[in-house]
Amino acid sequence: MIEREMTAKLLELAEQYPIVSITGPRQSGKSTLAKSSFPDYEYLSFENPDVRSSFEDDPVTFLRRHGSHVIFDEAQRVPELFSYLQGVVDESEQLGQFVITGSQNFLLMKSVSQSLAGRVALFTLLPLSQFELAASGKLPSTLQEWLFRGGYPRLYDAVRDPRDFFPDYVQTYLERDVRAELGVRNLAGFQSFLQLCALRCGELLNVSSLAADCGISPTTAREWLSILQASHIVFLLRPYYSNRTKRLVKSPKLYFHDTGLAAHLIGLESADDLYEDEATGRLFECAVVAEVSKRLYARKRTPRLSFWRDDHKQEIDLLIERGRDVARAVECKSSATYRSRYFETLNRIAGERLELDAKRQAVVYGGAECLSTRMGELVSWTEMERLLS
Repeated sequence: MIEREMTAKLLELAEQYPIVSITGPRQSGKSTLAKSSFPDYEYLSFENPDVRSSFEDDPVTFLRRHGSHVIFDEAQRVPELFSYLQGVVDESEQLGQFVITGSQNFLLMKSVSQSLAGRVALFTLLPLSQFELAASGKLPSTLQEWLFRGGYPRLYDAVRDPRDFFPDYVQTYLERDVRAELGVRNLAGFQSFLQLCALRCGELLNVSSLAADCGISPTTAREWLSILQASHIVFLLRPYYSNRTKRLVKSPKLYFHDTGLAAHLIGLESADDLYEDEATGRLFECAVVAEVSKRLYARKRTPRLSFWRDDHKQEIDLLIERGRDVARAVECKSSATYRSRYFETLNRIAGERLELDAKRQAVVYGGAECLSTRMGELVSWTEMERLLS
């Protein structure tokens, strides 16, 4: 089992809150993390019809029988649970009493916000980060293989071939989350929408264009985009904004939390395709942004990330913000060969417009060496923890 970076923070806050909640996409390892972090807790899954009906028949007796140190998996399937848990934790005032997990974040968070506000520590578990894979000795040997495989844990455990895993993953997601949980009926249209999002990974989001290409209204496109965000399939990177800057773009950029899923939806057949495909640069950029996001979520920090792009199309791929300031500016280059020109636009914008010195400017590239230069830090894709140091 690959150790998750989130574990330490999860255990820490279980000693400060009566409930901890773990959400995230399907197959990201939520159940495994909960059971390995709390091995002495009773495990109950509401995916099990017997468990679910036992609760629904008599919630009070059910919670008396399973009254403390319990993991409730797929808790969004029984929304009434949360109101009953509120009464239990308020009466007992016991810390670390329950762990709740769920794959449908929208439904789970709706129930949490209605009944358990202030009583629960919220965690988001995403697919494996490059850092976690490297620490476990399972990081693929090439950049292309890492991008193609992505970070879903089963791809490093039971299912070895992404071409076997992702078709089943997408079908399960469509049938269980999109149709059954969220009530979307036009599954064929939604799947086309998902594929079109993958083709636009790393690009500025144009909802009207996306809707037109999919044959749906902009309103439906926004609704479906919200579903993908709530399911932790995609996320939006907002543009940097400051009152001191003018003529910056206002549209966000669209990214996937997992490049393996995006590569599958694009139609790539093997890691070798990424040596030549035009999508490689955008998938690499996606991987870098997602990596920083995963590391911050693992520390229970809300990612404050953005990008810079003005009306002259001058761009910085990633700005890492801390407080009210930009802490680091990052450019992404998938090439394995370093060129000094990679720093030119970065230096001009970050240095002159954002007032960042060279130590806070970095280029992440597809090569193996890390260098400190007078223009900034050159960071290998295998050493991205340097971006948060």
